[in-house]
Amino acid sequence: MTTWLLLLAAPLALLWVTLLSWSRREELRRMRAGRAEQEQARARGTDRARLQYPAVDLSRCIGCGICIEACPEEGVLELVHGQAVVAHGSRCVGHGKCAEECPVGAIAVTLGDLSQRRDIPVLEPSHESPHTPGLFLAGEVTGFALIRTAVEHGRMVAREVARKLESLPPVEDPGVLDLLIVGAGPAGLTCALEARERGLRFAVVEQDSLGGTIAHYPRRKLVMTQPVQLPLHGRLARSEYEKEELVALWEDLATEHDLPLQTQTRFEGVERDEDGVLGVRTSAGRFRARTVCLALGRRGTPRRLGVEGEDLPKVASSLIDAQSYRGRRVLVVGGGDSAVEAALGLAEQPGNQVSLSYRGQAFTRLKARNEGRLEAAARAGKLELLLGSQVQRISTDAVKLAVGEDGRRLTLPNDEVFVLIGGEPPFALLERCGVSLDPADRLPPPVEDEDPSLVRGLALASLVALAAAAFAFAYQGYFRTPLAERPLHPEHDLLRPAQGMGLVLGALASLLVLANLAYLVRRSQALPLTFGSLRAWMTVHVATGIGALLLALLHGGLVPRDTSGGHALWGLAVLVLTGAIGRWLYALVPRAANGRELQLDEVRDRLAQLSGNWAGSHRAFGERLEAEVGRLVDDIRWSGGLGQRLAALLIGRRRAHRHLRDLAATGRREGVPAEEVDAGLVLARGAFDAALAASRYEELRGLLGSWRYLHRWVAVAMVLLVLAHIVTATRYADLRWPWSEGVLP
Repeated sequence: MTTWLLLLAAPLALLWVTLLSWSRREELRRMRAGRAEQEQARARGTDRARLQYPAVDLSRCIGCGICIEACPEEGVLELVHGQAVVAHGSRCVGHGKCAEECPVGAIAVTLGDLSQRRDIPVLEPSHESPHTPGLFLAGEVTGFALIRTAVEHGRMVAREVARKLESLPPVEDPGVLDLLIVGAGPAGLTCALEARERGLRFAVVEQDSLGGTIAHYPRRKLVMTQPVQLPLHGRLARSEYEKEELVALWEDLATEHDLPLQTQTRFEGVERDEDGVLGVRTSAGRFRARTVCLALGRRGTPRRLGVEGEDLPKVASSLIDAQSYRGRRVLVVGGGDSAVEAALGLAEQPGNQVSLSYRGQAFTRLKARNEGRLEAAARAGKLELLLGSQVQRISTDAVKLAVGEDGRRLTLPNDEVFVLIGGEPPFALLERCGVSLDPADRLPPPVEDEDPSLVRGLALASLVALAAAAFAFAYQGYFRTPLAERPLHPEHDLLRPAQGMGLVLGALASLLVLANLAYLVRRSQALPLTFGSLRAWMTVHVATGIGALLLALLHGGLVPRDTSGGHALWGLAVLVLTGAIGRWLYALVPRAANGRELQLDEVRDRLAQLSGNWAGSHRAFGERLEAEVGRLVDDIRWSGGLGQRLAALLIGRRRAHRHLRDLAATGRREGVPAEEVDAGLVLARGAFDAALAASRYEELRGLLGSWRYLHRWVAVAMVLLVLAHIVTATRYADLRWPWSEGVLP
C-alpha cells in the first residue's frame, strides 16, 4: 500500500512543483511589466494625481489584486513584489472602488501629501473653516472631484449645520437665513435637499444655471455617478447617467421640493456682521445667514491664452454640442480629458478638419480610454496632433502657432477655436472669505489603526472561543472521561457526535466552513455577488475559520480520531494555521521589497540629476552610466528562473563592479573629471546594492509565495475531507437530532 501511495504522490508532487514554477515565472513577467509601467508613468509625469490619489499602506497590503480589478480606470494600480503600487496616479478620478473593495483596509483615496500644497483649503473634519466659524466648503472646491463625493459633502454639511444650530439661540430677524448655499452643482443641490428635509431656512445662489459645471459638459457626455443616495429622493436607479438626464433629474427635484434657487447670481464675498451673522455679497444683493456653504467647484473663471484675437466671436471656452459643428476647420487647445473629448467629438462630425494643440510633448493627465481613442483617431487621420505647440495669434480665418523646440511657425486655416485649458480656481476669493490655504494650518493626519478587518475578525473569534470554552467547562465531566468509557456516561446521548448537541455543533461547524468559503465567491470580480463590503467579508472569513475549528473540535468530543471526521478536523486545523502564517508573511516580506524599490528610485533619480548637470562628453558618460546601471539592475531584479536568480545574487555584484570599473576608466580617458566619475560610481553602486537587496527580499517573497498555494490546496483537501465525513456519517452513523429525539435536558 505504501508503494502505491508513493507512486501516486510522486507525479502529483512533481505536477505541483511544475505548476508552482510556471506560476512564479508568470508572476515575475507580470511584475516586470507592472514595474516598467510604473517607471514609464514617472518619466511622463503621470504617476501623481493633481487631486485624489490612491495611497497604499504596504504594512497591510496582502497582494490580492482586488483593488486593480475593481478600479474602473485602466493602469492606476499595478502589482509589484506581491503588493499594490501606484503606476498612473494621474488617471485616478476618485471612484474609491479600490478602497471599498480592499478586504484589509490597505488603500485609501486621499489628497496625497498636503505638507507643501497651497491649493487645498484647510478644513475641519466637518468641512467647516477653522478660521471662519459657520463657513463650510463642499464638493470639488475641497479637492475631491467625484459626483458621489460631492453628494456626500453636501449632505454632511447640511447635517452639521442643523446640529450646530440646535445648540445656538434662535435669531428673531426673519431676514436671516439658517444657511446660504453658494453653487447649484451636485454638492450644493444635495445640501439644499438635506436642508429642506431638516426644516432649515435656506437659499441657493448660482452664478450660471442649475447643475453647475456639469451643465457645461459636452452633449450626451456620460457622467459617472456611482450608486448615490439623494435626500428626499432615495438611491439613484442607475450608476451611470448622461449629462442631460442628470440635470433633468436635478431640475425635477428642485421643482418638486420648491428649492429657493436664484441663478445668474455671482458670489462676491462674505464677512461677519457686528451681530455675528455672516453677510454674503452677491451680484443680486446682500444676504444674511447664520451659516454659509461654498460649493463653488474649482474651475472658476476660464483660463485665457493671452494672445491677440482671443476675444473674437469664434473663440469659445467650452463645447456643449459637437454635432452643431459640421464642415468646419477647428482648433482645440488643451491637454486634459475635456480638450481630448471635445476634439474627438468634433472629429466624428462630417466635413470637420480638427487639430489638437498641446504645449507638452506628451499627454500626462488623460484617462486611459481617452488616450487610446486619441491615438487611434490620430493614426486614422481623423485629427491632427500638434504636440509641443503654442498659439501665437488668432485671426478671423487662421491661427498662428509656434511648434517644437525651435519654435517654427505654423499657420492653420481656421473657422473655430476652443480653448479648453481649465479655469482659474477661486483660491484668492476663498482667502478673502477667511479660508486658509496655508499648509502650516493643517491638522496632523490621523494615526491609522491596525487592520480593522483582522482586529474585528479576531474579536469575533475570541467571543466564539470564550463560548466554546464555557461549553467545554460546563460539560467537563464528559470531556474528561476516557473515550472508551464515554458510552456509559449519562451525558453521552447529548454530546456524542452523531446525536444531540454534538450533532448540532458539527452542523454549525459545516455552516461556518461554507460561510468561510463564501468569501472567495465575494472577492471574485467575475461573479455578481456584491452584498456587503469585502472588509466585512474578511472579518467573517477570519472569524468563521477559527470558529469552525473550535466547533468541530467540540463536535468530535475534543478527541480527534482516526476517521474521516478526525482527518477533516486536522485539515481544518492546518488550514487555519496556514492562513494565519500566510497573513503574517504577506504583510511583512513584500513591504521590505517595495521599500527597497523606493530606495532604488531615489538613487536613480539622483544619478539622473547628476548626469543631467554635466555637459558635452561628460553628459554622454553620464548617460552611458545610467544605461549600464539600468541593464545591471534589470538583470538582477527580473531574472526568469530560480537558477538565474541565484546566479545573479551570487556573482552579480562582482560582475557589476567590474563593468562599472571599466566604464569609469573609459570616462577618465575621455577627460571626465575624477570627482564627477567617483560621484557617479557611488550612486551607481548604491542603485545596484538597492536592487540586489530588493532582489533578495523578492526571492524570499517568491519562496514564501508558495504558501498561498499551500493554503489553497489545504482548503481543497479540507473540503473534500469534510464532504467525505458528511457522506460517511449520513450513510453509516445513527444520526439523531435533539429536537426529534428529545435528548436535550
